[in-house]
Amino acid sequence: MSNKDLLDNIKRLREMTGVGFKDCKTALDETQGDIEKSIEFLRKKGIAKASKKMSRTASEGLALVKEDKGEVSIIEINSETDFVAKNEDFINFCKELSEINFISKSDINKINDTKMKNGILVKDNLVNLIAKIGEKITIRRANFFDNSNGMNFFYVHSAIEKGIGKIISIVKIDGIIKSKNNDIGTKIAMHIAASNPLAVNQDGIDKNIIEKELDIIKAEITNSGKPAEMVEKISSGKISKFLNDNSLLNQIWIMDSKKKVSDILKENSIDKPLKILNFVRYKVGEGV
Repeated sequence: MSNKDLLDNIKRLREMTGVGFKDCKTALDETQGDIEKSIEFLRKKGIAKASKKMSRTASEGLALVKEDKGEVSIIEINSETDFVAKNEDFINFCKELSEINFISKSDINKINDTKMKNGILVKDNLVNLIAKIGEKITIRRANFFDNSNGMNFFYVHSAIEKGIGKIISIVKIDGIIKSKNNDIGTKIAMHIAASNPLAVNQDGIDKNIIEKELDIIKAEITNSGKPAEMVEKISSGKISKFLNDNSLLNQIWIMDSKKKVSDILKENSIDKPLKILNFVRYKVGEGV
């Protein structure tokens, strides 16, 4: 490593950790110039001042979707503030990352080890961007939908640019016939973005989520002063409503409150019943 590269890396490491020049140089010497390993080295030594940018919460950012030949990918990149999410360098980084995400079929490890247009690996460009902008930035999650067993549809809510927004949904549906009933696919993607279902049907909802909700319901009923013998009966009704409200097929259709999503699928089936095979919904920062 040249003296200039070493000095540049020391500067970046100091910006990211708040650690002094000498300790940063030692860390880089020990890790052959690897920034991420240097941060880990300093943390283990107890001298990184909180790995300061990396310990903060990144709950803003962007979600991006890319479609080609019926295949669709989605990725979420987080920043600490919405101000950074509007930064040109951040947006350009995200756009190129979306292209890489599609090629990598949403394999985060492959994404991190892919070279970007500047010849530098994604993971190293990420470190450089963090040092330049001064905020924690993370590649949070990604999904890929291939074009087998059904057709994919997506919806970007309040897109800031084509394929970029804060809420994006993708749905794979079997039984769609192109140019006949494919418009319903986008409408179902819109419904998912608006209604945030947890699963296609009740059986798909995580048992841990159900148990947690049931505990909350029972506690609320008990604290309201209802007699013990009423708790089970009331909680049974409430958890049933929770399951209906959060399973896609049982949700009230956003475009007609007199119908459920399952009714819409039946109405739009032609040669064979429409079936929702899979879906995802990203809301930037949700759950962070």
